[in-house]
Amino acid sequence: MSVLVAFSVTPLGVGEAVGEIVADAVRVVRESGLPNRTDAMFTVIEGDNWAEVMAVVQRAVEAVAARAPRVSTVIKADWRSGVVDAMTTKVESVERHLSATDPA
Repeated sequence: MSVLVAFSVTPLGVGEAVGEIVADAVRVVRESGLPNRTDAMFTVIEGDNWAEVMAVVQRAVEAVAARAPRVSTVIKADWRSGVVDAMTTKVESVERHLSATDPA
């Protein structure tokens, strides 16, 4: 089973420069040992079950909440049986389709 979660954690009430506080959340994710990727908008994390992944998300939110009076969190989840490494295989599938139709 694969549980793939894309989430963002935004500290509120701390001004515009939030990178340092967001880095605390990303650090929690990276230290979890679960496969993950971070881009400009979201962090994606993958695990074998809901509880495992959501526990990491909760710790990431708590890390931000320790430094901000309010935290906004956006979560999107993909729960799928019989799949492993969805974080990689989903992107590979799209890239494969793009290259098959690429006129270059």
